[in-house]
Amino acid sequence: MSESPPLERVLQVHTRYRHAGGEDQVVAAEKRLLEEAGLDVRQVLFDNAELRESRSPAKDLRLAASAIWSRAAQRRVRDAVATHRPQVMHVHNTFASASPSVYAAATSRGVPVVQTLHNYRMVCPAATLFRDGHACTDCVGRSLAWPAITHGCVRGSRAQSAVASATIGIHRALGTFSQIGTYVALTSFQRQMMVDGGLPASRIRVIPNFLEPDPGPGGGPRTGVLYVGRLSEEKGIATLLGAAALEPGNVSIAGGGPLAPLVEQAAARGHIEYLGPIAASAVFDEMRRAVAVVTPSICFEGFPVVVVEAYATGTPVIASRIGSLAEIVEDGVTGLLVEPGDDIDLANRVRWAVDHPHEMLRMGATARKRYDTRYRGASHLAALLDIYQAPSGRRRSVAGA
Repeated sequence: MSESPPLERVLQVHTRYRHAGGEDQVVAAEKRLLEEAGLDVRQVLFDNAELRESRSPAKDLRLAASAIWSRAAQRRVRDAVATHRPQVMHVHNTFASASPSVYAAATSRGVPVVQTLHNYRMVCPAATLFRDGHACTDCVGRSLAWPAITHGCVRGSRAQSAVASATIGIHRALGTFSQIGTYVALTSFQRQMMVDGGLPASRIRVIPNFLEPDPGPGGGPRTGVLYVGRLSEEKGIATLLGAAALEPGNVSIAGGGPLAPLVEQAAARGHIEYLGPIAASAVFDEMRRAVAVVTPSICFEGFPVVVVEAYATGTPVIASRIGSLAEIVEDGVTGLLVEPGDDIDLANRVRWAVDHPHEMLRMGATARKRYDTRYRGASHLAALLDIYQAPSGRRRSVAGA
């Protein structure tokens, strides 16, 4: 039997979000990682910022139809497959500009498809498993996600929720997702949620997010705790501000978002220090000065990059005991776990962390080791190469590696 050629060419397909976030960063970082390993990586990028709702029902209907199946997106990907001749196509986000039509553009040419599950869109039209201030699994496992339509889960719109629900339901019925050779889940919790939602367990691999280059740990004195991220309801900002009111002066917050006015008010009262949106280099500096990074989410996160960043800087994490966070953060080992939405519990943990700097330094050292063994680029690259070759039966050989 002849040996398959080494893996040389990969095609990435991704739809950028209207507001850039961690997922867009991961896609870019993964491209760099693969290129540094000697692979030729091409991208086909779509942009949801280009989507504009109108007051014309006809135009809105065409927009909705393209989210379900975009012929233009399919042509773009088909052309890229023809010119680049990839040996595997790795898809990240298809909603809404790309649409699931991109899968057929690859499989019609015999190119295997890998899909990373950065969020929960395959089982939740809003992709967040979050509604009305709490985690929600009402649509998981349903052939039609009608609860999302009823509650207007996608941007508060029943019409947009109907489009997202229809996209999932129609492609399940058509078998479109059977064209995906391998799914990549970020945690075991997320993998199980996807299996509960109907995806085949045998085709889901767990590969966590990674961080490269290494920002390095800190060595100076540490005081207070730090939140870095989007200032929105599902991130537990209200819980954090409630805890900060009980522990004034011990919490710093960096980031922007819809709840920024509430954060600014808390800063004016002297409860917190508000740093605003800051650059990545400044984020690492702030982490190295903090006793802990706080992630008080009340939703089922995918895999927050901020946790890996904290671990890389030798900083333990105080996180909600919910979903993937309870899997990534080991209580008393790499950080502390608190009850989601409980500002008193969070305040007590913040106080304990500030009062026990030596114990937190020990946890930080363990967190750093966890980063070195699980969340470096080398581990991520090895796992990616393994699944890239599994769909087409190639041997584990890489050009230039």
